[in-house]
Amino acid sequence: MQEAELIIALAGWLLKATFMMSTPLILAALGGMFSERTGIVNIGLEGMMLIGAFSAVAATYFTNNPWLGVVAGVVSGALLAGAHAIVCVKYKGNQIVSGAGVILFAGGFTTLMLEVVWGVKGVSDSVRKIPNVIIEPIREIPILGVAFGSLSPLVYIMFILVILSWYVLYKTPFGLRVQASGEDPAALDAAGVNVERIRAIGVLLSGAFSGLAGAYLSIAFASEFGKLMTVGRGFIALAALIFGNWTPVGCFLAGTFFGFLDGLQFAITIQPEFGFLLEYVNFIKMLPYVLVIVALAGIRRSVPPKAIGSPYEKEARA
Repeated sequence: MQEAELIIALAGWLLKATFMMSTPLILAALGGMFSERTGIVNIGLEGMMLIGAFSAVAATYFTNNPWLGVVAGVVSGALLAGAHAIVCVKYKGNQIVSGAGVILFAGGFTTLMLEVVWGVKGVSDSVRKIPNVIIEPIREIPILGVAFGSLSPLVYIMFILVILSWYVLYKTPFGLRVQASGEDPAALDAAGVNVERIRAIGVLLSGAFSGLAGAYLSIAFASEFGKLMTVGRGFIALAALIFGNWTPVGCFLAGTFFGFLDGLQFAITIQPEFGFLLEYVNFIKMLPYVLVIVALAGIRRSVPPKAIGSPYEKEARA
């Protein structure tokens, strides 16, 4: 009986850890989906997450309101994405170089601002976290009670955004325009729709989603900002986007897969019941990055939008 209870407890904790760790990956992957579905490559998700994480902590530090921190994270991510949109959409710049520039800027800027605001080089002062949502009716249910009885509201918002993203992309005129922008922008232009505007909105959405992912890391999962605290999650989100075939459900499933691997090592470090795996924790920490390479190398069915990475030049009409 004790062994059965232990297995149930472990399953609940692992499911909870999976969703805790997959939330920022899924949010950033959804953002990248909107950008790349319009035809604009966005490898800068890592930088947008980082700027969102810093802004969320800074705003919370000065206002003592973590929800204003979330707003600041979303806005700052969108602003950085706006710079990417100006370079790539308006001026037809190289999308890979611009994305790399976003990452480098975010890393340098947030490191500098750590010293300006808190006078430190590593970790900021602690701030108020977003309190967890506690659902009392399910807390006594085996597995589900542990997994969903107490979670950050941003985790539940992530589930809602997956559903909304699917609806917007496939059931609204805007979603059809997003898809057309990445598949056949000339046809969209011929229909009288401003391709540059659709692409710019897609990039801004990618920044807003990534900024929200960063805010989750710094004021929902943690309560402080650490130098380069995203530690490659933006790149894993990119892998989840490609592995998920640029679809909302695919992003969710792939992000959950990578989140499970990340969540396993997190559960090992905080739950004594997982102590028997401690000697393998470094190997488990390495697994998400190794499997990203393996997964991407083995992908055959993922098909990107046809016009992705190609600047659109509006055709002159007679």
